[in-house]
Amino acid sequence: MGYVGLPLALRFSEAGFRVLGFDVDPAKAESIANRQSYFAHIADARISAAVDCGLTVTTDMARSAECDAIIICVPTPLGSHQDPDLSFITGTMESLINHLRPGQVICLESTTYPGTTDEEIVPRVQHAGLNVGEDVFVVYSPEREDPGNQTFHTQTIPKVVGGVTPACLEVGEVLYGQVIDEVVSVSSTRAAEMTKLLENIHRAVNIGLVNELKMVTDKMGIDIFEVINAAASKPFGFTPYYPGPGLGGHCIPIDPFYLTWKAKEYGVHTRFIELAGEVNTAMPQWVISKIEQALNDRCKAVNGSRILVIGVAYKKDTNDTRESPGLEIYASLEKRGAIVSYHDPFVSVLPLTRQHVLAGTSISLNSANIANQDCVLICTDHSDIEYEVIRDNAQLIVDTRGVFDADGTTIVLA
Repeated sequence: MGYVGLPLALRFSEAGFRVLGFDVDPAKAESIANRQSYFAHIADARISAAVDCGLTVTTDMARSAECDAIIICVPTPLGSHQDPDLSFITGTMESLINHLRPGQVICLESTTYPGTTDEEIVPRVQHAGLNVGEDVFVVYSPEREDPGNQTFHTQTIPKVVGGVTPACLEVGEVLYGQVIDEVVSVSSTRAAEMTKLLENIHRAVNIGLVNELKMVTDKMGIDIFEVINAAASKPFGFTPYYPGPGLGGHCIPIDPFYLTWKAKEYGVHTRFIELAGEVNTAMPQWVISKIEQALNDRCKAVNGSRILVIGVAYKKDTNDTRESPGLEIYASLEKRGAIVSYHDPFVSVLPLTRQHVLAGTSISLNSANIANQDCVLICTDHSDIEYEVIRDNAQLIVDTRGVFDADGTTIVLA
């Protein structure tokens, strides 16, 4: 019932289905029971309406036997050596195994490498004594949620579906066709799995390209944002991507490495993916080097300097901090002896993550707090930040998002 599962549950509920949500975190079940959303981009009113229609959330996986359709939306992180961690998928299947029954459809939505459904889901279903395509129907349909997107939402984003057998595909088409405007069928679960990876690799490689160009144009004294916006005036053959402090979210920083890992099984070296990963992974430290340089030009060291980070969510207008480069930059600055604070209207308290143990609460953004900082770092360009107050009161601004133009006076938020 996270960033993927909750919106999907709400959509099925809105379409008139009885929905039972599962999560290992009892706080989510309590929040839903209290008609409260735990995501900034989902209103309490949608939760309340779904509860009125019967939405309940439980931690008891035995209740999965009540369900006709089981949709798995669990995390797929990377291990310490950039290898896929499928423990959430396999753990979920092990919890379900004794409660499966004929007539159910099992759909995996978690992003993963091609072959996961065939290799991890199907054998476990068969081990339970059920025939795939006859007793139980197994489908893969990659999630395409974009938290905070005001243009596209669960119902209007086309849904790719692949089945283990033709019968599985037919059931998957019917399932999602009830709640999604357009269902895009592919020939297999492996093709569906690869589709999701292609989408995110496409973005990762292009973001890696503009991040590298950002470093080149910085040396040349050229504003990369001006260049990108000028290039985007071409009405064909160009898609604008913008640099930033690094990649965040659960998808783009992680998913390409799932294919890199699987490709090695076939003796293929995915050079573009790995190079883009190197560039994107290095961006937080490059940002820190720019802060060090800017402070040094003012006869100051990072050690002892007061630095205000604007935005710790990985993307604008959400409270999503998964893999956020802002958190990495925050932690690295603290290790260098900086006195770091942050302001984020969507993240009131710094979250605990697998990588960082940080403490802090969002401070008020006012002229006195800004003027008291040696440096203000714009990490996430939330729409409702008072950038004029920053511009008028900051001693030094390091802008990773192109909020200000080259002379630092005009706000150019897209």
